[in-house]
Amino acid sequence: MEQAGHEHVTDPTGSADAAVSLSPTAVARVKVLLAREGRADGAGLRVSVVGGGCSGMQYSLGLEDAPTADDQVLEIGGVRVFVDSASAVYLGGTVVDYVDGLHGAGFKFVNPNAQRTCGCGSSFAV
Repeated sequence: MEQAGHEHVTDPTGSADAAVSLSPTAVARVKVLLAREGRADGAGLRVSVVGGGCSGMQYSLGLEDAPTADDQVLEIGGVRVFVDSASAVYLGGTVVDYVDGLHGAGFKFVNPNAQRTCGCGSSFAV
């Protein structure tokens, strides 16, 4: 059931019109995290942009039980993704990936809007 005030997009990979898309590895990791936390059906991943970081803005990820009235709600590979309208402006076309390598594991952002990013990849400037 769709809630009033929410734009709901169902797409297994995300789309060019969506604020963000998730790689298959990111989808799998979010599913593991939601299950580990015992989140109820309808819970999802919040992707947002907040002020701060060494480049001026930084990405924020979190698990939430439900979207807010201001959220774009995406369903990507069976994962609900919540993006507020202010963050969507900066995230358009961003791909969230999950990498697991010798230097650690974590979510990686590939944002075509970023003019400058920091070395850690968690902050950017537009």
